[in-house]
Amino acid sequence: MRFDIVTVFPEFFSSLDLSLVGKARERGLIAVQTHDLRDWTTDVHRTVDDSPFGGGAGMVMKPDVWAEAIDDVVGAAHGETPGTNEVPARTVLAIPTPSGAPLTQGDCWDLAEADHVIIACGRYEGIDARVADYYRGSGMEVFEYSLGDYVLNGGEVAAIALVEAVARLVPGMVGNPESLREESHGEHGLLEYPVYTRPTTFRGHDVPAVLTSGDHGKVARWRRDRALERTDARRPDMLAALTPDQLDKKDRAKLAELGWVVGEDGPLAVVVDEAQPAEAEAVSQLAGRLFPHACPPDMKPEDVADFVAKNLSERDFAQYIADPNHLVLVARVDGQIAGYSLAIIPEAGQVHEGAPAAALADGADEPLLVYLSKMYIEPQWRGKGLFDILIRDTLEAITAAVDAPEIFVWLGTNIGNKRAIRAYKRAGFEIVGEREFFVGEQVNKDLTLAIRANMPQ
Repeated sequence: MRFDIVTVFPEFFSSLDLSLVGKARERGLIAVQTHDLRDWTTDVHRTVDDSPFGGGAGMVMKPDVWAEAIDDVVGAAHGETPGTNEVPARTVLAIPTPSGAPLTQGDCWDLAEADHVIIACGRYEGIDARVADYYRGSGMEVFEYSLGDYVLNGGEVAAIALVEAVARLVPGMVGNPESLREESHGEHGLLEYPVYTRPTTFRGHDVPAVLTSGDHGKVARWRRDRALERTDARRPDMLAALTPDQLDKKDRAKLAELGWVVGEDGPLAVVVDEAQPAEAEAVSQLAGRLFPHACPPDMKPEDVADFVAKNLSERDFAQYIADPNHLVLVARVDGQIAGYSLAIIPEAGQVHEGAPAAALADGADEPLLVYLSKMYIEPQWRGKGLFDILIRDTLEAITAAVDAPEIFVWLGTNIGNKRAIRAYKRAGFEIVGEREFFVGEQVNKDLTLAIRANMPQ
């Protein structure tokens, strides 16, 4: 593989004689040649720039000088191809520029398959735009790229970065090819997990015990979880770019813990916040549609309709949202409301009808019993972690909203709703009793479940 770098500062690239790139050049795995752009000037001052058309600050690099340089570099590569008169199969003109697309590991893997990369290092206000247009129009592949959202004095640093990033992917360059897959921005699509070496204890910080356990399965899982956490914290865009086939059951559980669900096309971030007054209608419609899912199959439709009309109307939710003793949260997936919860916070000394106070008091004088009246998820998101995210955030919101030394959250669910009972128990709720619940004219038997939402102070 051949790199030709055209610049006004060829001495800048002496660093490419060092480390793995220098060794790869010695071994003949890659060829790197630097060229002084001023060698293609024709005036006594060796001018490579001129003032911009239309006015403005700075100078623009001249297209005719650049074209002469690129043509000669391509021609030299053409002549040096042994045994053939053809230009190398794939030549790429790479132009570092702040206005280019961000350089990604995927770009580097792609460029590693090229035969010849010419890097045009601009300076000042950049290279005349017609250079890229001309070579793109002539059939050459043109790659305009940026290292990030900032501006450098010239393209030289970005050129070194490209050579380093691409050359290390050339077969034989890196001693252990497997490390290319595991590293940050590798084929797994995640940032790399934290790494450690001896000594085991460093200034009060120990190596995580799992890494010295000898259990390779646990080590692999620990590393995968840390990679997911780090990517979520630093590069959520990379999580969003993952595909479902890249994620196993434990990955999905970890993502739910981090606030993501996995849809048909990949992970989607979940946002849980308080419903706004303008959303009363939307939440009411969601509530009316989902309430029947929690009812026994023999429930009369007219009883269900009566309950919805009397408790889940738009007017009801407008009042719930406005009332400080009601907490209405909505879970949004890809901007759409996909679930909601409704908690009722009693005034001091009050207990909601049906609350299992005796079972929860546990010696406390006045434990606060918050009633989780509703907790519903759209069917398409059930079993994908959204319930876990919403129940966790609901409990945290209740704890933040209530000033009490001991808070219990309780709920009732139909005794035949095994799916809901399993979900609540998985979230840490315990069965504490039973109650009767009226839907229209029909009496239903519910189990009551509860969880301690905060620890005693």
